[in-house]
Amino acid sequence: MKQFSTPHLAALGALAVLAVASVWAARSRPGRWLEVFSRLLALAILAGWVGEYVADGVEGTWSAQYGLPLQLTDAVSATAILALWTRRALLVELTYFWAMTASLQAILTPDLGQSFPSVYYFTYFTYHVGAVVAACLLVFGCRLYPRRLAAWRAFAATLCFAAIAGIGDVITGGNYMYLRSKPAHNSLLSVMGPWPWYIVSAAAVGLAMLLALALLADGVRGLDQRRFAHGGAELVWNQRVRGRGYS
Repeated sequence: MKQFSTPHLAALGALAVLAVASVWAARSRPGRWLEVFSRLLALAILAGWVGEYVADGVEGTWSAQYGLPLQLTDAVSATAILALWTRRALLVELTYFWAMTASLQAILTPDLGQSFPSVYYFTYFTYHVGAVVAACLLVFGCRLYPRRLAAWRAFAATLCFAAIAGIGDVITGGNYMYLRSKPAHNSLLSVMGPWPWYIVSAAAVGLAMLLALALLADGVRGLDQRRFAHGGAELVWNQRVRGRGYS
């Protein structure tokens, strides 16, 4: 798929509209509909994610070298589905940090051999866009902000998943998480030096991005707390958040 082609721009536009609209609606019109919408979004992500594997099977293109769920965006999809369904603290945190880095990068620089109207266009952008919308909805819309040291926990989880993907690369000869070589399309990895040094650079940049996202969430939380402090609403908000497993 050509970057910033009309179909790519359409996907970027859908992401912007859905992310902004979901955050605005969750903040201005909270209610029972949020649970329904969250579960519908989870099902949409699941449909896109699983649909891609089904399409591979139908077309006979699946192989262990390319088709195992060992990309970080696979972990994001699974985590986002569970986070939307349960709103557990750790799942929300991982969805936020992974979606706003890995999934967002995958949307901006898609590693996709097909374009509209291929089924892969719809599956790819459904679960990638869905994960980013889920992160925005849960953290900025529902105000389920990351806890202390959440960025470091997400970084540790990323390293663990990378180790699993690396084992998969060795066994299958694949290139999961681009640990064996850079992607052919332009991406952040393109400017991070040769193998294996770009892996170290990517880890450092990834950590910096996670810490920046933590600062962003803390800043928005601070604005909310100052606003909720008026009229005693802060107490109500804190009780609601703690009821979801946050503190």
